[in-house]
Amino acid sequence: MKPNWKRSGLIYIAILLAAVALFSYLLPSANKPEEVPLSEVIAMSQSKEITEITVEEDLLLITTTDGTELRAFKESNASIYEIEGLNLEGIVVNIEGASGINWGSLMLNFLPLIIFGGLLFFLFRQARGANNQAMSFGRSRARLFPANRPTVTFGDVAGVEEAKQELMEVVEFLKSREKFQALGARIPKGVLLVGPPGTGKTLMARAVAGEADVPFFSISGSEFVEMFVGVGASRVRDLFDQAKRNAPCIIFIDEIDAVGRHRGSGLGGSHDEREQTLNQILVEMDGFDTSTSVIVLAASNRPDILDPALLRPGRFDRRVILDRPDINGRVAILKVHAEGKPLDKNVDLEILAKGTVGLSGADLANLVNEAALLAARRNKNAIGMQEFEESVDRVIAGPERKSRKISPKEKEITAYHEAGHALVANMLPNADPVHKISIVARGMSLGHTRQLPIEDRYLLTKSQFKDMLAGLLGGRTAEKLIFNEISTGAQSDIEQATKIARAMVTSFGMSDKLGPRTFGRKEEMIFLGREISEQRDYSDKIAEQIDEEVHSLIGEAQETAQDILTKYNDRLAQIAEQLMARETLEGEDLGNLLNGKAPKPAKKAKSEPKPVPIESVGETEPVTRPQKAPIVPRLVPKQTPAAPD
Repeated sequence: MKPNWKRSGLIYIAILLAAVALFSYLLPSANKPEEVPLSEVIAMSQSKEITEITVEEDLLLITTTDGTELRAFKESNASIYEIEGLNLEGIVVNIEGASGINWGSLMLNFLPLIIFGGLLFFLFRQARGANNQAMSFGRSRARLFPANRPTVTFGDVAGVEEAKQELMEVVEFLKSREKFQALGARIPKGVLLVGPPGTGKTLMARAVAGEADVPFFSISGSEFVEMFVGVGASRVRDLFDQAKRNAPCIIFIDEIDAVGRHRGSGLGGSHDEREQTLNQILVEMDGFDTSTSVIVLAASNRPDILDPALLRPGRFDRRVILDRPDINGRVAILKVHAEGKPLDKNVDLEILAKGTVGLSGADLANLVNEAALLAARRNKNAIGMQEFEESVDRVIAGPERKSRKISPKEKEITAYHEAGHALVANMLPNADPVHKISIVARGMSLGHTRQLPIEDRYLLTKSQFKDMLAGLLGGRTAEKLIFNEISTGAQSDIEQATKIARAMVTSFGMSDKLGPRTFGRKEEMIFLGREISEQRDYSDKIAEQIDEEVHSLIGEAQETAQDILTKYNDRLAQIAEQLMARETLEGEDLGNLLNGKAPKPAKKAKSEPKPVPIESVGETEPVTRPQKAPIVPRLVPKQTPAAPD
């Protein structure tokens, strides 16, 4: 941060002026009249050495015949005419200050002190502003959103209908608590919102306050704890005191696991300051009365590490789950975020919802915003389906990397790789339909194949897992079949297939040889923050059998993919050639290619296919072949491309 030289210079000048003023006030002035005793003034008046006397209360300012100025003091109650022996004959007497105080002279005398005091006040105020935490570190940092401030309501939250119903009771209690108290019902003092990141926990808390039309205190769990011992507990007390003064209201503590972690979970012992803060929260929630009308909402995506005392009845005794939305929820969320934006007639939000399985509400909001940015970048008046499809690719696979230069050979390998994924998935009965194939580099991949599930699934069968494995290995199998060589492009495919096969054997009991049991025990290590660690609970013989079963599943999937690609090798070549020419295939054109139908002719004038240079190992000059030549296994150089997936 750059220093403000102008402001610093003014401060230094003010300090210098104040020091000069104070020095001049304390230092006796050389021009100040000499003080003489009153007896000497009487003697000078008798010898006719005085021409003028000015009386200012008790002070006598004397001017002599030679122009010298002197001063003397008389008794406070005595008049100048009552001074014994003072001869006033021929002397001009001026009496001043008889009507009151000479404020001008008084202010002039005290001006240096006023300037110095003002400077000290300014410096202390600046120090307080720069270190405000040191002055008010015990006060709560909660941000208050008044009831009359425009805020969100349940209409702005979509995809979590069950959570809305759970929290509607909280809203009704804040609006009309007498109805509940007449029946002897007690509303929960605390409600814990649990869900993955981006599912709308904070938005839901603000919607509750907006529906109830009450003040809303918002604070993060990390804002309680500071370096000073006892500050967290002091801030908790101050927060609850403010809430009681503004009742009925809502306190929202975001990321409560920052202070609500299981006590005694610190490495080598507990963290005293954090535990004191948690203890104060527990005490304050126990002190709540049912007539207080203060409800505490908290959010966390790790409820398993929270202290049990925090979750017992009487504190956070209600848990509301906000999970990732299903297809109906995704459609509703897309409608909420698309409201007010100009959409093209061809936009189908249901198709977008099918292609965004697993995305949270925050991801969908980002998707709609990316589509709007793309439409504005292309100078369009409305957001079309093309922009939405592009934004889905950006959110899932990353932005398009146009600057990455890919050689024709690597482009061909990538095209056959992605065509293998798509063709195998299309021929398997339990695989999701293929929606789009692209060999445009995005993020760390050279291409991707996107499938759209027909419906949301919450259970997966063994047949679906096997077809999923075959689809993942379709790309590597296509490379081996066409080029008689394998590349590093299938790294992520192999890793994902291995995880699925191992989960089928060790977690889901889908091995005929090992039977319906699980292998491996997960333990929570409390002294390491309740981190989950997998422990082996089986013998070396069983471990060998697990490896054999995993290898068998992957080998079976590879054989399935090879049989399909060998049988439909003409379709594989046709899809790969169209990918190299167009880079992206989707919609009706993709469906025709996958089903063996001839693609639609291009709108441009027909021309003879240009020969494509092919580099071959051991050849000094490139040879050429037409684009529709029969498939011939070839070898490529040892240099391998990056991962397409």
